[in-house]
Amino acid sequence: MGAIEQVFLECERARADGDLIKRVSASDKEYHFQNWVQARIEACALNYDDPGRNTYPDFRLINHPEGYEVKGLEFPGREADYDSNSQVPTGNHGGREVFYVFGRYPKSQRDVYEYPVVDLVICHGSFLNANTQYVHKNKSFRGFGSYGDILVRDRKMYVVPTPFALASGTAGLATLVVPADHVIQSDRLVQVGELNRVEVDEVLVSYEFNLQTNEMLTHKEPNPNAGTVHKFRAYRSRGTGDSKTVSMNERRS
Repeated sequence: MGAIEQVFLECERARADGDLIKRVSASDKEYHFQNWVQARIEACALNYDDPGRNTYPDFRLINHPEGYEVKGLEFPGREADYDSNSQVPTGNHGGREVFYVFGRYPKSQRDVYEYPVVDLVICHGSFLNANTQYVHKNKSFRGFGSYGDILVRDRKMYVVPTPFALASGTAGLATLVVPADHVIQSDRLVQVGELNRVEVDEVLVSYEFNLQTNEMLTHKEPNPNAGTVHKFRAYRSRGTGDSKTVSMNERRS
């Protein structure tokens, strides 16, 4: 069985059994779901490099060419997209396939430190973005201001749609989304949908910002891969909502 299948099945088991997300403090708004996912990876006896604040993906396996980026989402709350600071999602990074682990949990409440996982989607990074060539870089220049000694930093943030927005049929369940050519080895997983994403006709190649008008202009070029269909398949653990199909939402396809 592949590593990603092990991790997904363990996440589904933990969710179904009520293994709770635990906040260590009231100020813990970032790492509690990541800790929950870390416990699942350890339960699968998979070795990984220690995660750090600026490492990507969060968990990089040692004996398998895979990595997992974790995104926790409060529910109800912002769930249609998420902020990706300085890192565009990708399906391959540093020789590893990258999978994104999205989990929704109840909105934080005062003096409540344990939460159930409402639902989760583990998807291949290429489901979010098919481009693996783009390399993010922060740039800066000096010369702004009355005295010409102010530094301007171009530190990009990317806002990316989540699989909960891209596809329907995921609410309240655990779903695994992988490329159609990914070979599923476990007979505990059953296919519940086929998802296609189509590349756009034009791609953004540059932008400029007018410091006087605060207007931003974007520049596009024809996409050499325009119309290319990237095919994915959705899976669930047998007997856990496998009769509920998953399909693309037309407005975000």
